[in-house]
This record gives sequence, structure tokens and C-alpha cells, in this order.
Amino acid sequence: MSVVLGVGGGIAAYKAASLLRLFTESGHDVRVVPTEAALEFVGAPTWAALSGHPVSTDVFDDVEQVPHVRIGQDAELVVVAPATANVLAKAAAGLADDLLTNTLLTARCPVVMAPAMHTEMWLHPATQANVATLRSRGVVVIEPASGRLTGADTGPGRLPDPEQIFAAAQAVLAGHPQDLADRHVVVSAGGTREFLDPVRYLGNRSSGRQGIALAEAAVARGATVTLVAANVSLPVPAGVRVVPVTTTEQLRSEMLAAVPDADAVVMAAAPADFRPASLADAKIKKSHDGSTPTIELVENPDILVELVASRTTKSPVIVGFAAETGDANGTVLDHARAKLERKGCDLLVVNDVSAGKVFERDVSEATILGADGSSTPVALGPKLQLAHAIWDAVVQRVE
Repeated sequence: MSVVLGVGGGIAAYKAASLLRLFTESGHDVRVVPTEAALEFVGAPTWAALSGHPVSTDVFDDVEQVPHVRIGQDAELVVVAPATANVLAKAAAGLADDLLTNTLLTARCPVVMAPAMHTEMWLHPATQANVATLRSRGVVVIEPASGRLTGADTGPGRLPDPEQIFAAAQAVLAGHPQDLADRHVVVSAGGTREFLDPVRYLGNRSSGRQGIALAEAAVARGATVTLVAANVSLPVPAGVRVVPVTTTEQLRSEMLAAVPDADAVVMAAAPADFRPASLADAKIKKSHDGSTPTIELVENPDILVELVASRTTKSPVIVGFAAETGDANGTVLDHARAKLERKGCDLLVVNDVSAGKVFERDVSEATILGADGSSTPVALGPKLQLAHAIWDAVVQRVE
């Protein structure tokens, strides 16, 4: 596949060399198109050696081959990393004063832009307006990471790791529609912890894999994604804003705060149903006389029910998860339908978790139940497959 890698003039340009290597080692034919400023950070010989193609920034180099038109026309994917504030502004305005901006104007293939700049520049209304414009045209602009920037500065604006950008680009190449463009979705992932003492806690087996897959799929479909991550140790997809939490109360607070600004909320996390009535100040010791302590538990609030109750309109679409097993009183789906009615959410993703079928695995199968009576089975497959099936159902209901 023919890939154009655009490189903007920021200190993060050095990371693009690793991104280039990921594309070439995957069998892609990559043409690097840096800006003049990018060559101040990484020289043309480096890009030429790694890509196997000549490198230019000027539309008048090799003019007989009409590169300012041909490169964009031949591309099957364009990735710009880092995309500086300047590059974003030019692309949004349709300016074409160098080879990269000409390429962006002539490309009719998917375009992925990975911004990198100082926090103040990223948060400036002009940059945010440019990003919104580009997204409205179908460009996938992934959110920058938060972390150490140039010098001692920290904050949002850091270029995501090359592996994360590459994964986002691969997801775009999979051909998923940009039907979540200009939408903000909030996903929870992982399992909460309720502390007994300074050492011990009550928890569950949820790894956060499905929530991570939901975030990855939403980014690939053009969404702005907030991931509320409860004790998740897995890598987070590029372009996802992460809000780390530990306890159920922290998860509840962050999810409720997200509702007013969200088009869809997916409660994929597994909050603890109970917490200790009191927290011991010191580690609970063994008695050595055979007796054991009694721990009083109190019920945690039902976050999903509160999310449904907190919305004032039909937006956001709210999705819950149900990990169920059948018993003498009913099948998995019997229990799930009753839960859907109790919770009041729009969609309920039902997992049969008997015999460890779902937890800590890379594959999943489920049934997506709708409040409208719909029932959509999703066959056993990667969690990303289930994630896209969930977003398919959400898109049908987003206003």
C-alpha cells in the first residue's frame, strides 16, 4: 500500500522515524513529505535512507513529475505526524504553499493527523476550531497524549507513541466509516477497588480489554474519546483522553460529570457492588487463635441507573454491560432483559461469563439488547469486533 508520511516542524519529528519503520516493516511503500521546518529537526538523508525514496519539501523539485499533484493522487493513506499547529491551520484553510500542504489538498484517501505542540497552542480556540473543521471533512485527527513536553512543561500536546499512531492508522485502513466524527463518547473500563485497609481491597477480574477496544474503535470512526480507566494497566490507543480512577465512587463521579458533554456513554467497567462499611487505619492482622474478622459491607450506588436518571434529553445514548450466568430462575438472556428494564439504558451488552468465558481473554461473544426490543448476537471473535458492533448500534440511536 502507498502511504505518505507527512512530518511537521516540531521537536517530536524524531518519533516519526520510528513510525516510518513500522509502516515499511509491515510491507507499505512510504513516501516521506516533510516541511522545511521539519528538516531542522531530522535531515532529508535520514528520511531517504529509511523510506528508500527521495525527499523534498518544494513543489518545484522534479517538477516534470508534477509531485505536488501526483503524490497525493497516488496515496492510499496520508499520515501527518507530528501535525503542528501551523500544519493544522494550513490544512483547515486549504492553503498550499509547500509539498505537504499540496499533497493534503490533492489526496482523496483517508488522512490521519497526529497533533503535537505545547499545551497552550493545542487548547487555543483557533487550533480547536481548525481541528473541528478538519474532522468535519472526514480527517481523522487523533487527540494528543498528555505528558512531558519540550523543557520542563507538561500537559496535553505530546505526540503519542509511534506504535499507537500506527495502530490508529491501521484501524482507519480497515475501512470503518467516520460515522462518529464530531461526536464525543465516554467509555469506562476496568474494575474498581474498594479498600479494606492500607494493603487489601475488594476487586474483580475485569482487565479493561473491552473498554480499550471500544475506545480504539471509536477513534477509528472519528470520535473524540474520553476513557475513564479503573485500574487498567493495558496500553491506551492513541488519541484517547484518559481519566484514571480507583474506587467506585471516583468512577461514579467522573462518569456523571461526563454525561452533559457526551453523545454516547458506555459503561464497560465493572464497578464493585459492595464496599467495606469502614476502612481500617492499619493492616488487619491475623489473630493466630483461629478466629477471623467480620467485615461489614454496604452497597455501592448503581452508576448505570444514575447515568440514565441524570440525562435530561434522549442524549447521550447510554450503553450498559451485563455479565450473566443462567440458573434455575432463568437463562442468561432472561436475566439480561430484566436487567435492561431495571436499568433503563438504551442498550445492554450481555456476556455469558460462566466458566470464565469473557474475563481476561482477547476474544468475546455477546448479545446486544435494545430498549426497543431488538436483539443482536455477536459471534465469538476479537473484542474489537464486538466494539464495532456496539458502535454500529449506538450510531443508529445518536441524535
